[in-house]
Amino acid sequence: MQLTAAEVAEAARGVVHGNATTIATSFAIDSRVLDAGACFFALKGNRDGLDFVPHAFERGASMAVVDHRGPDAVPNRPLVEVDEPMTALADCARLARARLADTVVVGITGSAGKTATKDLTAAALSRSRRVHASPGSFNNEAGLPLTLLGAPPDTEVLVTEMGARFAGNIAELAELARPRIGVVTHVGMAHAGHLGGRDGIAQVKGELLEALPSSGLAVLNADCDASRDLAARTSARVVRVGRGDDADVRIGAVEVDSELRPRFTLETPWGSGTIVVGLRGEHQVENAAMAATVALALGVDIGDVTAGIERVTAAALRMEVVRTADGVIVINDAYNSSPTSAAAAVRSLARLPVEGRRIAVLGEMLELGDASEHEHRAIGALAADAGIDVIIAVGANAAPVVEGAGSGVADRRSVADVDEVVALLDELVRPGDAVLLKASRAVGLERVADALLEARAR
Repeated sequence: MQLTAAEVAEAARGVVHGNATTIATSFAIDSRVLDAGACFFALKGNRDGLDFVPHAFERGASMAVVDHRGPDAVPNRPLVEVDEPMTALADCARLARARLADTVVVGITGSAGKTATKDLTAAALSRSRRVHASPGSFNNEAGLPLTLLGAPPDTEVLVTEMGARFAGNIAELAELARPRIGVVTHVGMAHAGHLGGRDGIAQVKGELLEALPSSGLAVLNADCDASRDLAARTSARVVRVGRGDDADVRIGAVEVDSELRPRFTLETPWGSGTIVVGLRGEHQVENAAMAATVALALGVDIGDVTAGIERVTAAALRMEVVRTADGVIVINDAYNSSPTSAAAAVRSLARLPVEGRRIAVLGEMLELGDASEHEHRAIGALAADAGIDVIIAVGANAAPVVEGAGSGVADRRSVADVDEVVALLDELVRPGDAVLLKASRAVGLERVADALLEARAR
């Protein structure tokens, strides 16, 4: 997508300072990673984006969208002056969506598995469709507009990810994206503290389904208790994907190899086949099945679907498996954590063939509100049932993990922070052990992975 300064100003009801014919060939909100020719939106966040406009131009930005302070702060540069740059970003995204009138937009939300399902869906489509997908986890009021603006004009299918921090959040994102297909991966307890528990989460996730046209498609997890209530909130066709006999798309026999990569059979109205998932963890089976359903519903041959899904690789800090020279296996799943994803990670550790011990380093799962203690206890109990040998809980809110494990895990410890984990693992880990790292991103367990790998490389 390319826009001139004049087009940006018209879309955002702004004023151009400088050459109105200046062209933006890409769009950015981070001056550190923008491409030459980009339009930089100076958003106000934890830091004031206006402070980074000079750096954006040094990096090659062609123009910047600024508030009313901008023309004085950054003179003699192509600027679009607006009331609020965040609103201007959304306005430009609406223009981009209007120019993508023939593009099928897929919206994906859920308490867990959004990014993986987005990546799997794009891969399932990629062999026979021109596809653009949200980069990384661009799933909020800044990331989704950037996804729309980043789509090439000839995009046939645009795969978007939609997160939620408050009621109405997904409705706002859906108003911008206007999806024809909606996928709800799962309704769990992630962000329960902000969204009002599981019922509040289901209410917010269902906003995506309410936005679908009657000619659209809703893909739901049949094994999720909320799926029937969610199905009632859309006039679109509903396809339920799951392991039970009542699913419209049925997951059959599942196998997991020694690298935690799953293989499963899938029976669908469009044909049946065996799918090998490039991502690790049995929990990726449902994500891959929903991705395949989207692609098959859009007419992609099942052979192309399976070939695409098999070649997907994990994003950083998401079930990365590294084997050290002395035989230690590090499972770095430290990108984020919720009750659903933490349970999946623990089950994956339990399935991994190891010569030594299975060690689970489980940090705080944040934003759970009043459910925090219960959910942390539940993960500890699950770890005990799964046969985990050692549990290390990181952070005060994670201490109930140890209590939940009880005597079911002989070696269970609670530490205050990452520094204590690093010191403890340096003494504890032996060749042949497998170490899982799982926590909310703010805990910073990726530092533990780095330290552990560095120590084993000496």
